[in-house]
Amino acid sequence: MPIRPEYVEGTVLVPQPPDHRHTTVVCELHRRLRMTGCRWMGTGAGFRIGLPVEGTYALVIPDFYVLHRKPTEADEAHRKEHGGWHPIALVDLVGEVTNTSPELDTGPKYRSYASAGVPVYVIVHCQTSRVYVHSEPVSDVDNPALSHYRTTTTTALGGKVRLPDPYPVLDTAFLLES
Repeated sequence: MPIRPEYVEGTVLVPQPPDHRHTTVVCELHRRLRMTGCRWMGTGAGFRIGLPVEGTYALVIPDFYVLHRKPTEADEAHRKEHGGWHPIALVDLVGEVTNTSPELDTGPKYRSYASAGVPVYVIVHCQTSRVYVHSEPVSDVDNPALSHYRTTTTTALGGKVRLPDPYPVLDTAFLLES
């Protein structure tokens, strides 16, 4: 099975292939966001984060994402120049569904998305049975590892969680059935 490793905080991350539940949850979240009118979204694409410290970067593949605009020719040129990795500046919302290594999503990826200024980061944390919505990124230019999100809302799986505008309230009841 082909794999596509990620690169975050100086470490190559080789994710486990997703199981059926993980894939079902990602597809259902994608479907629900699409039904609310999100236009430029997807799964499986990789994004390059050029971090403020000279010569550092991260390569991440979120489980699902929403772009704030349609990619342009300049974005496509960036993708080609950087080996198939899209510019993170396109992203308005990213989401991860924890699998076997939740610490990657709650640690290095959390800090990388915050450092890049991604406005909304959603984590469906299967191990704690909670959904976390992080918003208002605070990027630490001198030390990206200290980057974080100012606001976090959470709900138990099965509850409703408010996403920042323009996104809807997300009913997570379906997660109990997945």
